[in-house]
Amino acid sequence: MGKHKYIETPERMYELFEEYRNEVKSNPRYKYELNRMGEATAIPLEVPLTLEGFETYVAKLGVISDMSQYFANTEQRYTDYQTICSRIRKEIKADQIAGGMVGQYNASITQRLNGLTEKTENTIITEQPLFPD
Repeated sequence: MGKHKYIETPERMYELFEEYRNEVKSNPRYKYELNRMGEATAIPLEVPLTLEGFETYVAKLGVISDMSQYFANTEQRYTDYQTICSRIRKEIKADQIAGGMVGQYNASITQRLNGLTEKTENTIITEQPLFPD
């Protein structure tokens, strides 16, 4: 008999992810800027989805404090969850990339988090003179 799983099914995991997404997207963060009158004006900012945020949300619900075994498929005990874990990762990445592309999130941070940094190769060639001075 296998060990008890805190998240009973892959479907339940996705339900938790949808709850997390709804929670995050309906509760913006705010930055404050001064208007012409010198008063602080709250500007809502959409919060990006993150795997860490999802794990924290599930922990706050008291479901499980560490979901890393589900995503890592530790000892092949979570094979049934691989598809849903992959989908969750892709949805998070898509949210971050799309938000970065439209300027909603910091594009530089989004690039780094998702391994999208532009790579350039520079080669410097120095020649040794035949007859030094």
